[in-house]
Amino acid sequence: MEVGLFLIHAVIGGFVAAHGSQKLFGILGGFGLEGTGQYLEGFGLRPGKLFAFAAGSAELVGGLAFAAGFFTPGAAALIAATMLVAARTDHAGKGFWIYNGGYEYALTNAAVVIALAFNGPGDWSLDNAIGWDLAGAAWGLGALGAAVIGAAGVLAVRVRVRSAAV
Repeated sequence: MEVGLFLIHAVIGGFVAAHGSQKLFGILGGFGLEGTGQYLEGFGLRPGKLFAFAAGSAELVGGLAFAAGFFTPGAAALIAATMLVAARTDHAGKGFWIYNGGYEYALTNAAVVIALAFNGPGDWSLDNAIGWDLAGAAWGLGALGAAVIGAAGVLAVRVRVRSAAV
């Protein structure tokens, strides 16, 4: 059981952190802040470089913390908020399935990390080593609420910027 939880945390967290590195540093085939910022501006996220920094930082910090099982509900909220924004911007209008560029994969990532915020990181985690018991309904609901509020805030700014440009 503990090996399984550890593997889920390490793999999902590692992959998300790698995406953050692409946005921030332009490594692993990424476009860095400049390229990612230009891309995000196409979705009305202006200034794009600032949103690229925010998304990349949330993915890098959230992914590394999630992989290590450190402050798991907070890490899950960072990741899920970013995935919700991605589902509503980059993947919107492309259907559900990822093979068409749809939002399935982003929502799957969000669901997995939020589910693990309810469950907790397990015994093989920094949370456990520190003695933090951050599992349960309150922590899971808190992570979900923070993710939804964070994503809604970004999307509200996007809508306002788009409306002002029209």
